[in-house]
Amino acid sequence: MGYLNNSSIIVDAILTKKGRELLSRQDGSFEITQFALADDEIDYTLYNENHPAGSAFYGEAIENLPLIEAIPNENNTMISKLVTLPRGTTKIPVLSLQSTNINVGRSANFTITPTTLNFDTTVESEYSFTVADRRLIQQGGVSGGVGERSTTATVPFTGTALSQTFVGTSFTGTSLAGTTLFGTNAALATSIIIVGLDTGARATVTLTVRKSSSAGSTSAVQARSSF
Repeated sequence: MGYLNNSSIIVDAILTKKGRELLSRQDGSFEITQFALADDEIDYTLYNENHPAGSAFYGEAIENLPLIEAIPNENNTMISKLVTLPRGTTKIPVLSLQSTNINVGRSANFTITPTTLNFDTTVESEYSFTVADRRLIQQGGVSGGVGERSTTATVPFTGTALSQTFVGTSFTGTSLAGTTLFGTNAALATSIIIVGLDTGARATVTLTVRKSSSAGSTSAVQARSSF
């Protein structure tokens, strides 16, 4: 969803298939109950307290920035979400991990268990783990989270670089088994984007899979990353 221009409140929205289905019923079943705001397109360094025209124009450059139109892929938009934190919060929550790099062989297991710092009033309920290129894992699963759910999903090899998102408190994956995808490359890499669903804090882990097999190896990842 995105604003079309700066002068009027006109919203451009892209509906999912389910959303279009509900809207077509015209019986009130289509209802927006939740939404999120972000300021991805804002460059706050353009705020100019030395503007010759005075304080009313300090933010003029920011106000004239182009606005982002609707993008259907949530991983490419709303990176800087606006969140509501408890009153009295003085520090922005950040994700803590032991490393931002995982290096494994084929058919190797690895686990990512993030924690959120500067979020003292409660514990982050869940995290989303988005594997940018799911071809590099043959299986992925999460544990914990809402209702203490635990799920494992076999990731079908399609030959196409697609992303896949898992939601929980901890993510465990198994790297790909075959060598076809490597070609002449000794290793392949992809990103795993982790986002705290309560705070919006995020971090990126680089997963590198070596062509040489080291089945059974396990990497437990816990990195400090900025909001």
